[in-house]
Amino acid sequence: PYIYQGEELGMTNVKFELHDYQDIETRNMYRERIEAGYSEEDIMQSIYTKGRDNARTPMQWSEAPAAGFTDGKPWMKCNPNYAVINAEEEMSNSDSVFHYYRKLVGLRKELPVLREGKFELLLPEDENVFAYTRTCGETKLLVVCNFRGEPCEVPVLEEWKQGEIVISNYKGEQQSGCLRPYEARMVLA
Repeated sequence: PYIYQGEELGMTNVKFELHDYQDIETRNMYRERIEAGYSEEDIMQSIYTKGRDNARTPMQWSEAPAAGFTDGKPWMKCNPNYAVINAEEEMSNSDSVFHYYRKLVGLRKELPVLREGKFELLLPEDENVFAYTRTCGETKLLVVCNFRGEPCEVPVLEEWKQGEIVISNYKGEQQSGCLRPYEARMVLA
């Protein structure tokens, strides 16, 4: 597994004005599409969706000026949310994205089923739920993720209701057969 810079903090992509993007590919595509008659709104939406610079803002270390990345002027602007999403804040909050990632990395080291288990995709036609199992010897692990902003029925969870929840991004009692908005769970059988 690999983690892109800032992903472990929950850093988000940006939506800058064109002049704030440094990527020559983005600038050239903008010029070419304007000349071809595309609307500026459609071009910018394309940039927000596919532009490389959206995820290339300076690492957000703290709420200090320039996100604590430099005392100088960074090549690209900082994401405006750096005062809220930054390493200093994430490390001090035990419920943060950073600590969730740490637990995931720890589970990978701790559970051979995550490293060596046979992968089986479940619900391949479901556009909202990503579900699979990993099996290693007698150990079986279910991973389910809801990619929707609303609750989602997941019948396979009923089969695993007696399993041990190893990690979830929601606190408290888990709903049987259902995932809450953007919920992810790992369950050991």
